[in-house]
Amino acid sequence: MIRGRAWKYGDDVNTDVIFPGRYTYARMEPEEMAKHALEDLDPSFAKEVRPGDVIVAGRNFGCGSSREQAATCLVACGVGAIVAKSFARIFFRNAINSGLPALEIPQAVDAIEAGDEVTIDLRRGVLIHKDVEYEFPPLPKTVLAILEDGGLIPHLKKALSREA
Repeated sequence: MIRGRAWKYGDDVNTDVIFPGRYTYARMEPEEMAKHALEDLDPSFAKEVRPGDVIVAGRNFGCGSSREQAATCLVACGVGAIVAKSFARIFFRNAINSGLPALEIPQAVDAIEAGDEVTIDLRRGVLIHKDVEYEFPPLPKTVLAILEDGGLIPHLKKALSREA
C-alpha cells in the first residue's frame, strides 16, 4: 500500500524539469540528486516531499531525454508512485526499473487536487481518493516483483542469489 499526499502537475513534464539538465553530468549520489528534484518546476518539492507522497500529472509525463536520473531522483525523494494520464515510454520503463510505480489512471488525475491524500493498492489495482475507488489494470506479477524488490537491479540480484 502506498499512502501520501498528492503533488499535482500538468502535461509534458519533461526529464529536464524532473532532474534539471544542468546536473546531468555531475557525479552525485541519489541522496544529492533528490535535493534537485523538480526544482525548476516547483522549488518547494524537494524540501517538502514526504515518503509515500504521490506525483499526479497530466499527459506525457517524463517526455524528453531518456536520462535515468529523472526516475532516480524521485525514488531518492521517497515518492511512492506517479499517477498520470500518460507517460513517455522510456521514462515509464526507467521508473519501473528504479522501483517507482508509474500508473495511468486518467479519471483519478482529473479528480485529485494538490495536497489531497491518496492510497494506492498495487495488488488490487485500485487508487482510493476521498472514498472513491479508481480501478486500474492490476500490474503483471513480474512488474510487481520488480517494484517490491526496489527496482530491476535488486530484483535480478535476488533472483541470482536464489539460483546460487
